[in-house]
Amino acid sequence: MELFKLQGTKLQMSSDYHPETDGQTEVINRCLESYLRCFASDQPKSWASWMAWAEYWYNSTYHVSIGKTPFEVVYGRQAPSIVRFLSNETKVAAVALELSERDEALKQLKLHLQKAQEQMAAYAN
Repeated sequence: MELFKLQGTKLQMSSDYHPETDGQTEVINRCLESYLRCFASDQPKSWASWMAWAEYWYNSTYHVSIGKTPFEVVYGRQAPSIVRFLSNETKVAAVALELSERDEALKQLKLHLQKAQEQMAAYAN
């Protein structure tokens, strides 16, 4: 509590039954849950292994409220982009494996997001 007071922040406690006191956090939690669900829908117990990607997603997504991405606010520049891995780029097998797994994960994420969008469109129509 003392840290919040020194920073001039007013801490509002809420209960499980009244989460409305912190609406922005609830919105972010819902987005994060949806994101992780898209990654881990085939293997629900693996959600924790996708947290680093969720962090990258959140930090590199434009936020209207601040007019930038959180990465830009902290580092003063755009987040590094993810480029597609080409099999002949590295001679280190562990790096090649990690990058190919990353590309496959991103491919699966796109597929799951597309399915989710199609379902949403079907419900809306």
